[in-house]
Amino acid sequence: MLDRLEVPVIAAPMAGGASTPALVAEVGRAGGLGFLAAGYLSVEAVAEQITATTALTDRPFGVNLFVPGPRSTTDLSGYRDRVKAQSPTEPGEPRWDDDSYAAKLELVMALRVPVVSFTFGLPNREDVHRLHAAGSTVVVTVTTPHEAAQAAQIGADALCVQGSEAGGHRGTFADDGVSPGGGELFGVLAALRLVRAKVDLPLIAAGGLVHGADVAAVITAGAVAAQLGTAFLATPEAGTSAAHRQALAEGTRRTALTRAFSGRPARGLVNRFLVENQEQAPAAYPEVHHLTRPVRATGDPELMSLWAGQTYALVRPAPAADVVARLVAEARQALSVAITRISPV
Repeated sequence: MLDRLEVPVIAAPMAGGASTPALVAEVGRAGGLGFLAAGYLSVEAVAEQITATTALTDRPFGVNLFVPGPRSTTDLSGYRDRVKAQSPTEPGEPRWDDDSYAAKLELVMALRVPVVSFTFGLPNREDVHRLHAAGSTVVVTVTTPHEAAQAAQIGADALCVQGSEAGGHRGTFADDGVSPGGGELFGVLAALRLVRAKVDLPLIAAGGLVHGADVAAVITAGAVAAQLGTAFLATPEAGTSAAHRQALAEGTRRTALTRAFSGRPARGLVNRFLVENQEQAPAAYPEVHHLTRPVRATGDPELMSLWAGQTYALVRPAPAADVVARLVAEARQALSVAITRISPV
């Protein structure tokens, strides 16, 4: 299915509200592929978003699921006390949950969602077979060649290769709890080349892609499509909060990988909460996510998780369909210039 896209542009699934049916529909209308993010939503809310999307478009779209990880055995009382002292609101209770994974999996099968992607781990082989029987293309997010090989073994149809430049959570299968990114870090181009040498599957490239030249670069490096998240955060169709939009528009903050907000490595704009908790944040997801949720919901940009890729300052507000059209035009121009320089007339 991915090789039949009119344009090789995918709107990344962005959990927490940024991905909306309107955004998915507009990207599809422009010839790309949009993703809904099922993470953090109830099963009923995911069903409503899928229904709303199908009412807006007859184009294919995808739904992303978070694969549940192990429960943390870390005592989080000290981190909760620390967060409480920094916030005007009471933190939540740290708890583990599986994000209703099994029920959401049954839902996307029942509704025959065209593309189903997975982040934070692997679906089991039987579920991949069931998704195929329902007509779904299965995509697994990977960050290393080793993860890519594992995904190929369970029957994935395609891989989303996520570079370290990407905004939001890293898709790494296991967090080592030590390194900033939870494991070895590869930029998107390096990751693409290394994964291509390891597996023979269609690859989607993700990580800091905001310009058509970026799309051209990953396509020539072996990807069938470019997946962009940050580039769509400033669109009117996205559910990005006002405070998040303002911080992106100002373009003055640097980005960093941190566990401070969720207990799992994610890239966002540096603010007070990130700085004050960067060194103390434990590797405990989703327990820390639930702990900090009320704090992040205050709307204070110094306490929010302002997810963004490294190149966020280059993003300009525009309707989603216009963003896709611009990316296509820029990619064609970049390829034309490259061909001229390599083979001068």
